[in-house]
Parts: sequence; structure tokens; C-alpha cells
Amino acid sequence: MNKYESVVIINPSVAEEKIKELSQRFTDIINSDGKVEKVEELGKKKLAYEVKKNKEGYYVVINFEANPDLIAELERNYRIIDEVIKFITIKAE
Repeated sequence: MNKYESVVIINPSVAEEKIKELSQRFTDIINSDGKVEKVEELGKKKLAYEVKKNKEGYYVVINFEANPDLIAELERNYRIIDEVIKFITIKAE
């Protein structure tokens, strides 16, 4: 298993409960074939440029261990969830 870090930017107009629900959904996907080490909710931050007509975004950083094939499934879920405006997953050293 490899170590990964995933940064997800959620639409800032989403309610706090929905953000917690989304974070839980992501960790459940990861835990199905890996192990979440840490989830950090960094809160609302100003974006460098507008993304989907948003100037701010709610940042969630997830550090985890997983098999490489899980990344495709995780990113597929990021794409189909309307509240997610941007994401990136990188392999941590």
C-alpha cells in the first residue's frame, strides 16, 4: 500500500453538516480498501482564481494509505459529487 494525500475543495455555500457528511463519505470509500490516517478540515479559504464561479472554497485534506486502484474510484466519486469544485490526490513520500 502507498501513502497518499488528497485535497478536496468543497463549494463554500454548502452547510456544515453536509461537509461533515461528505468527509465521512470519502473516508468510508478509502477505508473500504485502505486506511485513513488523518482528516483535516482547514475551513474556508480564498481561492487563487475563480472556480465554478466561486471565489472561496472549503478545504478538506485527507492523508491515507491505499492500493493504487482505489485512487481511480475515489476520484470518480469526487467528480460525480456536485459540491466538490476541485480536488487533487498525490502520492506522499
